Amino acid sequence: MNQRKRILVWDVPTRMFHWLLVLSFTVAFLTAESERNRDIHVASGYILLGLLAFRLLWGFIGTHYARFGSFLFGPGEVVAYIKSLLKRKPAHHVGHNPAGSVAIWLLLIFGFVSAVSGVLVYHDAGGDALEELHEVLSHAMLAVVAVHIFGVLASSVMHRENLVRSMITGYKSDGQNEAIKRSYGWLGGIMLVTVVAFWFGYPARGPAASGGEATHAVRSHDG
Repeated sequence: MNQRKRILVWDVPTRMFHWLLVLSFTVAFLTAESERNRDIHVASGYILLGLLAFRLLWGFIGTHYARFGSFLFGPGEVVAYIKSLLKRKPAHHVGHNPAGSVAIWLLLIFGFVSAVSGVLVYHDAGGDALEELHEVLSHAMLAVVAVHIFGVLASSVMHRENLVRSMITGYKSDGQNEAIKRSYGWLGGIMLVTVVAFWFGYPARGPAASGGEATHAVRSHDG
């Protein structure tokens, strides 16, 4: 029996993407119904879209466990893993497990379509149907997030490994697989700086501040 050891699994960009996505989605969702916080909602949506675009690229050129190929499972593998969960004997996966991978794929797809539809709606394209799609997908993402959190907690208990902590530190326990060789901390730093710079720079140069509100003010003045 192989003795488990701590190995580096999640690189810094993957971890940065994860937590920035959590933050941007939370802010965007909580400000969705507030006209007063429209700039905050839109800025969060743009950040979310940018993060997803990065993750799409990183899924092909990133480190081993961040690549899409490492968590591309067939329906049979997903069903078998869920059955093993119900029997409280789940197989250990150093990267994303089959059930978790379903949540990841859904979040990526729902998030991308929701963000793109949000941008189109913001620019008055697509009409009510697209606005409704944007709202439905946002709530669908919230539902997937809830299931994902439950799955992470359940897996943490069954595997006796804190999966939340592993997404913070990057380390997991494994006795068979190899650790990634580079963490790409510099790239994670660039991601954080870019997001922060966009967040603080957006209201001053965004469409709502420079275009939409100005147009509204002119119309009110002329009226």
